Amino acid sequence: MTKLRFFLFAGVVDSVVLSVVLLVVSMGKFRHYVAAMRLRTLPLSLSGVALGLMLAAADYHVRWSVVVFTVLTTLSLQLLSNVSNELGDALKGTDRGDRLGPSYSLSSGLLRKKDFKVMIWVYVLCSIGFGLALIWSSYGTFFSLEAILTALLGAAAISAAMRYTLGKNPYGYRGFGDLYVFLFFGIVSVLGAYFVAAHDIRSWYLLLPAVSAGAFSVAVLNVNNIRDMATDAATRQTVPLMIGARMAKVYQTVLIAGGWVCMLLYAYSRIFSLWHYLFVVTLPLFVVHLAGVWRRDGRALDPMLPLLVVSTFLFCLLGGLGFIVFLF
Repeated sequence: MTKLRFFLFAGVVDSVVLSVVLLVVSMGKFRHYVAAMRLRTLPLSLSGVALGLMLAAADYHVRWSVVVFTVLTTLSLQLLSNVSNELGDALKGTDRGDRLGPSYSLSSGLLRKKDFKVMIWVYVLCSIGFGLALIWSSYGTFFSLEAILTALLGAAAISAAMRYTLGKNPYGYRGFGDLYVFLFFGIVSVLGAYFVAAHDIRSWYLLLPAVSAGAFSVAVLNVNNIRDMATDAATRQTVPLMIGARMAKVYQTVLIAGGWVCMLLYAYSRIFSLWHYLFVVTLPLFVVHLAGVWRRDGRALDPMLPLLVVSTFLFCLLGGLGFIVFLF
């Protein structure tokens, strides 16, 4: 039975590696494939997961294999989302010449739709393969209730990653992007990572850091949507288009402030230690971000996006690290 489990596990990992190798071997335009990955988005996708894993490590013993496969699954899902979004935007005519955001491989003619469909399949396989490896390394079986629920959550994450702009009725074009980002980059990322590592939710106070990660992730999307209001108006519905630029900036302020309040409340809910407030050192970055959002419009908002992504990533890393360092 042990050998069977080993071969099942090895088969999952091998299938993922083989998929990646086949993609690389088939590449005639390697740098364009890499550009289509939008690697700058990866720190944001890892923020909530890193926070959840570190909070779990502060409360329980966590296996390194679970950490590795959680990270690999998260990265695969983000890459799947990135290539699916680019294909969906191109099919719906969103990536036009007057678009204020960065130029992408498909709209620039550097890659074809067929290339993106191949990448989507590869990242779907990677997400499934690493996800199954995560379930096995965490639970030791595919058939427990926890394993089945985790698998269903993974299937929902794959669907959400693809349906932001793809399909007949993509939720990203109907103003629901904020809700899905909040759920999957916040609640699911933090609580999901915590649960697969710890097999328990120690306290429902953990919702507070999950809300923080979700609020900051929505704020990243909101800045992007404020910047693109002029070009998005013809093809999609977003929160800034529904409430106007000024109220969208108020919304941005509420998201940032709300995220900070939630994490401060979580730190306060634990045994007092200044280490639990280590994330506070990132406050100046968020202040600079908000000041820039209020002063800028259109393309001038571009620098505020990576600033918020980096700020969120550091906030989550230090937020989790403070609870681990406290143990020593």
